[in-house]
Amino acid sequence: MFSSKTLWLWIFSLILSFTLGSFFDQKNNHSPSSSENEEEIVRKNFNYQYINPILECNPDIAQNNNLSSLKKSINQVIDQEIQSKNINFASVYFRDLNNGPWIGINEKTYFAPASLIKVPILITYFKKAEGQPALLEKKIPIIINSSGDLIQNIKPSVSFTPNQEYTIQELIEKMIIESDNDAYNTLSQNLSGEEFIKVYQDLDIDISKAFTDPNGNIITVKDYASFYRILFNASYLNQDMSEKALSILSQTKYKDALVAGVPKNISVAHKFGERKFLDTGETQFHDCGIVYMPKKPYLLCIMTRGGDIQKSSQVIKNISQKVYQSLSSN
Repeated sequence: MFSSKTLWLWIFSLILSFTLGSFFDQKNNHSPSSSENEEEIVRKNFNYQYINPILECNPDIAQNNNLSSLKKSINQVIDQEIQSKNINFASVYFRDLNNGPWIGINEKTYFAPASLIKVPILITYFKKAEGQPALLEKKIPIIINSSGDLIQNIKPSVSFTPNQEYTIQELIEKMIIESDNDAYNTLSQNLSGEEFIKVYQDLDIDISKAFTDPNGNIITVKDYASFYRILFNASYLNQDMSEKALSILSQTKYKDALVAGVPKNISVAHKFGERKFLDTGETQFHDCGIVYMPKKPYLLCIMTRGGDIQKSSQVIKNISQKVYQSLSSN
């Protein structure tokens, strides 16, 4: 969990000061058109476990009326949890990864990403590694945070050894699988500002709010879900790197929230994030990922606001369970 002195402030004060100007010039001149009709998605049966590369599609198929009953069920869960004071607010984004229809609930509301930021860090390094095959085996010294700026309720099981070097691959795995903040700190400080921000530029994700409030609510559930969509479709990283990224995400050790809502034999490639605002006491807890339901893989991203992480985690579990049960019965 990130306090008010999170590394976001350092990263974005460095990055956004010289990159966002050109980013928004390009964005204003390059706004993607919204789709009006659903189009068939064409895929090929590649020999991968976690990705299903896409050959032809409409990149942003509109919300599908066939999912209206699912949306109603999710809204009922959210309303009940708010009435029970388990959370104050929730946003949900669901996408059928076979053919693309999606539904959103409060999907345009902004949240603090917290540890969810670790996924675009992973993507940034894997994108670099496509042109530098030896990069992931490069060793760099670990940067151990001892100032107390980074606080975690869900902590790594084993800490790094100070004054040691680790490969970038090892740090990435630790950052994702155990949500290790020292790994994140080390990896982020070994990236240039342009390299990191380019991922957001390439995916057309607006993080302009980070320029004025890097520690605040800067990203929506729908925008964040884009990271998982491009990995599943292998539409940004190449197929091998996309497969590797989702394989690491599927090893995340945190098994509550999203994972707890589906049967134990179902693989889930996901990342959680926790953040407490010390000035207001508000807690945000999120979990986003891909649920590999047999023949029906789907993307589910849930962001919550409340006062207790355990209650928020249970709410996410309940929503995840409702989604899985609804899809299983169809």
